[in-house]
Amino acid sequence: MSDTTARILQLLGLLQSRPVWTGPELAERLGVTTRSVRRDVERLRDLGYPVQASQGVGGGYQLGAGRALPPLLLDSEEAVAVAVCLRLAAGGTVAGVGEAAVRTMAKLDQVLPARLRAQVAAVQQSTITLEYNPVTVDPAALLALAHGIREEVRVTFGYEARGGERTERRIEPYRLAATGRRWYLMAFDLDREDWRTFRLDRMENVEVGTWRFKPRDAPDAEEYIRRSVTHGAYESTARLRMAVNAETMQKMVPRSVGTVTPVDDESCILEIGAEDLDMMASHLPRFGVDFVVLDPPELREALQRVADRISRIAATTA
Repeated sequence: MSDTTARILQLLGLLQSRPVWTGPELAERLGVTTRSVRRDVERLRDLGYPVQASQGVGGGYQLGAGRALPPLLLDSEEAVAVAVCLRLAAGGTVAGVGEAAVRTMAKLDQVLPARLRAQVAAVQQSTITLEYNPVTVDPAALLALAHGIREEVRVTFGYEARGGERTERRIEPYRLAATGRRWYLMAFDLDREDWRTFRLDRMENVEVGTWRFKPRDAPDAEEYIRRSVTHGAYESTARLRMAVNAETMQKMVPRSVGTVTPVDDESCILEIGAEDLDMMASHLPRFGVDFVVLDPPELREALQRVADRISRIAATTA
């Protein structure tokens, strides 16, 4: 690598490290004159990097967001981190991202030095991905909603409820949330005049409008989405009094499945969801914690059915 090329890469790294550099500051760091800095800045611009220059107090050189995607400069740790994240993204929940991640991994592998390639390979070879049948979402819808949240503009889309009903929604988007299997949107529903949680895989024809809105006083997004997911994403939900403290229970229950509320030092309330009560009854004993069913009463019947089934199986001989 020539001295000029190395210096340009160093200049690019400096511009990426902080918002603004003055010409003299860059010249001192690079060990060249300010005239050389100006020439190197022009070379970066020729490569597609939008280096902006401003005069006066607080002025200097800064790297702007460009229309093109020029070469990306990564240090060793960043390159390994990107490669590992791409490996995980290859099995992600956004439709099309898995294929794009694989293509990008192949390109990155071609330019990684042998030492870094070995580090990435070590992580990949020692890691397995467990299949959990994620529900994929349209990346265009995801980007549109993210744009609506960032720019504070209204969004419209068609929505299919759990029962199959189709409606048109006008919303003010607030937050996106990704669970292990699904993506959710927290938004203010303009027609229902209340906060709602929507599953992205049930949306269609997502369109960002031009009508801006002033953000409303909103409930805590994480808590609201977590409770909505627990109560709205499953066919069956239940409230149980668990004979263990909340801190211990929270370690056993994923947030996308249930919520835990402390009662005292020896008990807590668990609100949990499942596809059906028999499935819930089969899983609850796995916690290894005694509990009392508060709601619904039908869960007690499901527990009895599961217990009877297990007793029959245990008593059966070959």
